[in-house]
Amino acid sequence: MPEVSGESGESGGHGGLRVVIAALAVNTLIAIFKFIAAGFSRSSAMLAEACHSLADTANQIFLLVGMRKAARPPDRDHPFGYGPETYFWAFMVALCIFSVGGGFSVHEGVEKILHRNEPGHELHDPTWAYVVLGVSILLESYSFMVAMKEFRHIRAGRGIRRTLEETRDPTVLTVLFEDLAALFGLFVALGGIALSKYTGNVLLDGAASIVVGLALGGVAFVLARDTQSLLIGQSVNEADEAKIRAIVTAHKDVVELVHLRTMHMAPSEAIAAIKVRFIGNLDTRTLELRINEIEAELRRAVPALRRIYIEPGFDESVGRPG
Repeated sequence: MPEVSGESGESGGHGGLRVVIAALAVNTLIAIFKFIAAGFSRSSAMLAEACHSLADTANQIFLLVGMRKAARPPDRDHPFGYGPETYFWAFMVALCIFSVGGGFSVHEGVEKILHRNEPGHELHDPTWAYVVLGVSILLESYSFMVAMKEFRHIRAGRGIRRTLEETRDPTVLTVLFEDLAALFGLFVALGGIALSKYTGNVLLDGAASIVVGLALGGVAFVLARDTQSLLIGQSVNEADEAKIRAIVTAHKDVVELVHLRTMHMAPSEAIAAIKVRFIGNLDTRTLELRINEIEAELRRAVPALRRIYIEPGFDESVGRPG
């Protein structure tokens, strides 16, 4: 059957690209300032936040690499294109958040607690840390608002939970979750530094670092779980599948939809393999026309269906119909 390209049906490439570039610019600036503040304040929470932002900067680069690689056209070795590159690099983001962001934050916090009474682990002047954290909150809020604007576009009137379950584009959601984790971490770090300075107990600074690390680990787990499902081949959402079934079964000369198999190759690119039992007296030319008519209707209803393969046949498990 013919293969046809469609337009993006979910978030759109330009919207996702805008979100990633905004996050990359913000995280690069924040990482630089945080490392400077960590050097002046000797705060574990501040250093954990600096590594968190460094990991986020690498993450945006990963997402950009994935978007660029996924845009390559099909070739002999990859006849269905390179769409899954988006999912692979999003999975790499989850690993980076867990290892660099979460792992280092927990390690640094534990080290601060275990060696809290040793010379050199006391907090220095936290003024730089306060300033940088305040500016970071403003910058992260901007990045979060850009991601939320695109997320509202993806929602298209659906509830938040349904949107998270049905979306097949990990790019915007990855940035959104990163920004939420970043804002949470910033407030935790700010509280940890302030309490440590006020009480003179650096254990609180170490505890704040551990809390930041655990939060990052949680975000990484959620992103890895969802991206893994996409990476190994996830079907179109229930609403689109219902549209496909309704169109096929309502078409003239169709007796039964024997089976339907769909898989997303990229956020806005899916494959549908459909087995249909037609009435038995169709000649070859009429059968070809009916299949092409069904494909055209499906592409109009579900633009993400780039490739549609319709096979005439019957349900082999019950034998040939009479």
